[in-house]
Parts: sequence; C-alpha cells; structure tokens
Amino acid sequence: QVQLVESGGGLVQAGGSLNLSCRGSGRTFDSFAMGWFRQAPGKERESVAVINWIGGTTYYADFVKGRFAISRDNAQNAVYLQMNGLKPEDTAVYFCAAAPKWHGWLPNEYTYWGQGTQVTVSS
Repeated sequence: QVQLVESGGGLVQAGGSLNLSCRGSGRTFDSFAMGWFRQAPGKERESVAVINWIGGTTYYADFVKGRFAISRDNAQNAVYLQMNGLKPEDTAVYFCAAAPKWHGWLPNEYTYWGQGTQVTVSS
C-alpha cells in the first residue's frame, strides 16, 4: 500500500518557523515530482512548492517565495518544507503529494496524497 505521511505541523506565533516532513512508503518516489499544497477552510487547495525528481529544480507560489524552502532526500523517500517567517494567512492544512512525472505544479497532476498536517499561525 502506497502511503505518504506528513508530520511537523503545529501552532506557532507569527514570525516563527516550522519544518514539515513527508515520508513515503510502499514504493520509491525517486522518479516522482513531489510537492506541498495547502487548503484553508472554505478555500480551494493551492500549490505551495514543488520539486522535481532529482531535486535540482524547485518552484514556489509567490506568497511563500523567500520564506519557504522545499527539499527532498530520495534515499529516505522523503520531502521537506522549511517554513520561516510564518504569517496568520499561512494557516491551513498542508499536504504532501507525489506525481509520476518530471515536474508538476497543479494539484490535479498529483497522484498520491498524504492525510495532511495542520499548521496554525497566531497573530
């Protein structure tokens, strides 16, 4: 059974940092693009950051550029999201996902999804 499991979410004050982790099992994801997405209450799921399967190319939503950093460790079958300078508007459930392709940006390009981890930023 293929699974992605996120961890590292929590409650943090504005300006603080969190480091999200996502570990895959059931198959290797070294030939998959990996991404982080988020969904706030009443809003659609949106792309946050993606990384290609080698890890040499990353893309970020404008609203996180300069604050968040995505990375991956194929040996650990893992992808990470370092979040700095958190703002209340970053509050959402964060999901990691895997796409069986070199690169993908939109959520509908992704096949495997984790269950999500809650990030809450207080003002």
